[in-house]
Amino acid sequence: MDTLILSRWQFAITTIYHFFFVPLTLGLSVLLAIMETAYVRTGNKIYKQMCKFWGKLFVINFAVGVATGIVLEFQFGMNWSEYSRFVGDIFGAPLAIEALLAFFLESTFLGIWIFGWERLSKHVHLAAIWLVAIGSNLSALWILIANSFMHEPVGYYLNPALGRAEMTDFWALITNPHVWLQFPHVVTSGMTTAAVFVLGISAYHLLRRTEPGKVFQKSFRLAAVYGLVGIILVIFIGHKQAQHIVQQQPMKMAAAEALWESADPADLSVIAIFSQERQETIWSIEIPRGLSIMAFDSLDGQVRGIKDLQEEFVANHGPGDYIPPVFLLYWSFRLMVGSGFLMFFALAYAVYLVARDRFAEKRWFLWLLSWVLFLPYVANTCGWLLTELGRQPWIVYELMLTADAVSPNVSAGTVLLSLIGFSLIYAVLMVANIYLLVKHARQPKAITS
Repeated sequence: MDTLILSRWQFAITTIYHFFFVPLTLGLSVLLAIMETAYVRTGNKIYKQMCKFWGKLFVINFAVGVATGIVLEFQFGMNWSEYSRFVGDIFGAPLAIEALLAFFLESTFLGIWIFGWERLSKHVHLAAIWLVAIGSNLSALWILIANSFMHEPVGYYLNPALGRAEMTDFWALITNPHVWLQFPHVVTSGMTTAAVFVLGISAYHLLRRTEPGKVFQKSFRLAAVYGLVGIILVIFIGHKQAQHIVQQQPMKMAAAEALWESADPADLSVIAIFSQERQETIWSIEIPRGLSIMAFDSLDGQVRGIKDLQEEFVANHGPGDYIPPVFLLYWSFRLMVGSGFLMFFALAYAVYLVARDRFAEKRWFLWLLSWVLFLPYVANTCGWLLTELGRQPWIVYELMLTADAVSPNVSAGTVLLSLIGFSLIYAVLMVANIYLLVKHARQPKAITS
């Protein structure tokens, strides 16, 4: 194994681990703000108890997410110094704004919110949690602005004298079309994650008939509606995002569909057995014209295939393999979409039961929701893999290859040692995080204080 492969593994493990916590932070911060708004408006202490119970789980999740996020950013200087040198002028700006503005906003007011119960007025305390929610989502926005440049570079100039990209238009960077599809998708994924998280734990307590039961009944009702809105938006925005990918990163969509030959109309692959080495599909089940419908909202429309796109990349950028890992993309796409639709059906049925005030009676459904809790984590992880692996072999799409971005003076042994160290530490952190979440999720006595 060389430095490039090991660095990619290290960054992948760190990113995936960090992204376990991000969507829950985004969605649960807003849900907590809604709960406290209901408490301030109605004076109903049940909403206050809800805030304290779910707030404790939020803080545990937030703390581990921050720790992993800080480590992640250091890797740009340690493992990927050539990347940082090449696009640091552009990539560093939104990350600096994220740290100096959004992160400090959310972390400062989270501290005020945690320690401000009974010390601040209701309205000031409510303002604190809304600022946490706004700061958390602004933080995601600036990070995604930086990430979107990697997918769709805009607002830059290639300086031949220095051999690096320089920012020429900051406004173009923050209005990048890729951002304004990716950011809403991440935010609504966070809404869905938080809702399913709250539903799953509430279902557990409703099954056990935990006291005070009204806290979990109200949590269930609120999370069901919040989650259904979130998953509908996820599906709609995801559809628009897929259409944008067909236009801007056609190789990603072709790989996600294992589409070897260009087709018009193009069929949508449901499940397939294929060989990337031979570049052929051995067996598949397909929906006629389905991919054209998804890509263009039309029964007709050409979706370009892997072979044609590979030839185009070679003509434009020289010899090389420009095909991403088709197997991983194909199955990540299906796991993401499948998990999303399973959550849609579960949340729609939950809202149906809430509307008829019958959710506490359906014990089989409450038991099922305890397992549905894992689906958003599957969907989020597969979605992130699809996004990042689909760009390969580019670290900045059609501008810089991943192989050219790795640090030249870091040895494979050094990266291997840090990879093993990070993996072990993160494994311990994951065990500790799950232990704390499970411990506090099972302690309803905490909400009576």
